[in-house]
Amino acid sequence: MRVIAFVLREQNISGAIRRTLGITCFSATNLRPILTFCTRTPLTADEFPSETSSESEKESKEGEEAKSLSWRIEKLHRGESVASAFQSWMGDGLPVHRGDIFHSINRLRRLKSTKRALEVMEWVIRERPYMPKELDYSYLLEFTMKFHGIPQGESLFSRIPVEFKNELLYNNLVLGCLEKGLIRLSLAYMKKMRELRHPISYLAFNRLIILHSSPSRKKSIPKILTQMRADKVVPHVSTYNILLKLESNEHSIEGLIKVFADMKRVMVEPNEISYCVLAVAHAVARLYTACESYIECIKKSMTGDNWSTLDILVILYGCLRKHKELESTWAVIQELPYVRGKSFVLAIEAFGKIGNYSRAEELFLEMSSKRGIKSTEQFNSMIGVNCNNGLLTKATGLYKDMEKNGCKPNAITFRHLALGCLKAGLVKEAIKTLELGLGFSVSEKIRKSTPWLETTLSIMEVFAEKGDVENVEKLFRELKKAKYSRYTFVYNSFIKVYVKAKVYEPNLLTRMILGGCRPDSETYSLIKLIEQFRLG
Repeated sequence: MRVIAFVLREQNISGAIRRTLGITCFSATNLRPILTFCTRTPLTADEFPSETSSESEKESKEGEEAKSLSWRIEKLHRGESVASAFQSWMGDGLPVHRGDIFHSINRLRRLKSTKRALEVMEWVIRERPYMPKELDYSYLLEFTMKFHGIPQGESLFSRIPVEFKNELLYNNLVLGCLEKGLIRLSLAYMKKMRELRHPISYLAFNRLIILHSSPSRKKSIPKILTQMRADKVVPHVSTYNILLKLESNEHSIEGLIKVFADMKRVMVEPNEISYCVLAVAHAVARLYTACESYIECIKKSMTGDNWSTLDILVILYGCLRKHKELESTWAVIQELPYVRGKSFVLAIEAFGKIGNYSRAEELFLEMSSKRGIKSTEQFNSMIGVNCNNGLLTKATGLYKDMEKNGCKPNAITFRHLALGCLKAGLVKEAIKTLELGLGFSVSEKIRKSTPWLETTLSIMEVFAEKGDVENVEKLFRELKKAKYSRYTFVYNSFIKVYVKAKVYEPNLLTRMILGGCRPDSETYSLIKLIEQFRLG
């Protein structure tokens, strides 16, 4: 109780200071969503492999890398010309082959070094170490548009020799426009491609679908798919993976199954990403039997030890309370050349979900000793485990450690602490903590993320047990906005507050059906109980 009072007092003081100075305090809202597929996120300061590699391994690795042109380009200092790397390379009597350039470009693209990649291609076109081909001009166009913008890219495109203006170059031009969100311009170039009978890449349609994924534009997606078929673009698994993820984000199991059925109908073979999306969606919907069957499909379709797939399996085994499988998956992750800080966070949360607090704490201490705790997200993972398990004193202790380490609490921190207060029976403190969390900005991605929604539901369930209609209605509006209320178990938790409060509400069933949720036997039982509170 004293600890919670301390937390609330500290926040009230700091809040008063912020208001006095007129400074807006923003939380770390740019956290990546937990379920990310397809792309590798860049390493953050606390995730560099140098902490896990021995000195001898680093020396041998650098010795091998020094033999490549890409290594010399990457080691250039800021402001140093790329020509010096080429001069050094050729000075050692080594020729510049097309393969060396493509390897360097792929490395620089992964490192998001657009400017350096552009410099490399400009040098190749200018110095001509070999005869440039369509792919070389395609790379030059890509990085020019990324670095200088579309007008500069269009100007370059007009100056490229006619013999190289084929499908690859046009597709890159379209993708560059789409990357900048210029839909009309990209459609104009796609029309030009049809006139020239150049095939349009499925990547262009993938990008169009993503750009039309917002609620106001989503109705255009069927038209995009129709156009894709009209252009005789061969269906690709990545297109269906995007459609699956869109349905998953909408919490629409029916829509998800329909897309998967369409995928099978056109004979597109699902990959591990497809099965990951399906498994996670069913786990979030608490359809655990289906989730388990998709996990088996993930295992069969896995291509090597993909860290992102292993992270998803950690999440899924936590949801399913599969302790043995969770331990074995974590053992595989630990054998990887480098274990990401994010993997530790997910494992801590997963062990907390299955109720193995001691193992979660052990991993937290291991993460702390190996690389140090440097982010709010890392602290939040263990605070969440403590609060879910009713260990409020330990959670508030971590809150103090967070501030000592220079990590600022955010809305997620206070939502976890509010749940901890409720589980400890401190209702007034819980409401104050929730209100403190409202003072922090929260991105839409976080508000729609599964951990945030599940924590909000847990808080709502405690208020429902106490018959607190006002607070339950507030929290339910938040869940409804994220479309999490489409699940029957969420709506049933909402209806329970009226049973506990002994309040008659005639429109509950109508609200539920119109909200896209399907009533079950529990729903009708709860509605029957509420009807007895009708006056007269």
